[in-house]
Amino acid sequence: MDFPIRRFPVLLVVLAALNAGSAGAQTPAPAAAAPTVAPTLDTVLVTGEQPGPGLWKVSKDDHVLWILGTWSPLPRGMTWRSAQAEELIAQSQEVLTTPRPNIEIGFFHRLTLLPSLIGVRNNPDRAKLEDVLPADLYARWRVLKERYIGNDKGVESQRPMFAARELYSKALAKTGLTLKNDAQSLVESLAKQDKVKLTEIKVGIEIDEPRQLIRDFKNTPRDADVACLRATMDRLETDLQTMKQRANAWASGDLEGLRNLPYVDQTEACITAVASSPGLRGRVESARTQVAAEWGKAAAAALARNTSTFAIAPMSELTRDNGWLSDLRAKGFTVEDPE
Repeated sequence: MDFPIRRFPVLLVVLAALNAGSAGAQTPAPAAAAPTVAPTLDTVLVTGEQPGPGLWKVSKDDHVLWILGTWSPLPRGMTWRSAQAEELIAQSQEVLTTPRPNIEIGFFHRLTLLPSLIGVRNNPDRAKLEDVLPADLYARWRVLKERYIGNDKGVESQRPMFAARELYSKALAKTGLTLKNDAQSLVESLAKQDKVKLTEIKVGIEIDEPRQLIRDFKNTPRDADVACLRATMDRLETDLQTMKQRANAWASGDLEGLRNLPYVDQTEACITAVASSPGLRGRVESARTQVAAEWGKAAAAALARNTSTFAIAPMSELTRDNGWLSDLRAKGFTVEDPE
């Protein structure tokens, strides 16, 4: 699971390509008191080389697709190393990457868009978080900000969604977790080392009027930004220890433990915020559908032409009932979960 910035296909392409960022909007939930949780013993994160989980197996006749399910956040002090994966990659004819958004924005076109991006991260009219958040939520923000960010006055000017991203990444770093997952780059390196064909699954994202998209984004309702920050703080106040346990479970290959741990996620609240922008309404879900379809098409084609293929996919998509594997099941492929 990743923090929303990496799952906003349209804004990610427009804004991240311009070294900006991304955010969004929706409707406020009623103000709530800060969640309370009973104190628990601190979870010690695993370090060093770890095997990660077993692999999903998709097959038809004598053709097999092996899939590594990736996860984040993970322990910062660990490295993924799977002898089984290394052996299977060496024996395969092709390796599929996780889908990546692809769009052509020329350098000079990007320069013409830069003026539109001024102020995209900040609240309108130079407002501070204290001005835009309900009093109880701002009080919670101050506690978490002091704990994880410290004396950074600049973040107080940011829109709640950007502040949420900053808080989340700093909290993970202080907790010994990281959103970085080296499994993808290691799998790609192994494929090149073994001279196995590496297929990048690129998903074309069409941006008809990027300037209008940015204007719409700037003018989205504030309430959804607030909902994203609230959900992020809820998670940090209640889920950090379990987050560490889930990270350890993935790293050590305890898939059953990972499945059984309760899961809290702020992602949907933040994606809803982005999707409520007039220029993005409907397009975020369309992009998600497109990504799933492109991965399914690439996987089915690789299964047809290779006796063995290795692929990488987010674990969240492999474990959902209507996730990326559902299309392969519908096409008559046998799907086996890791043992």
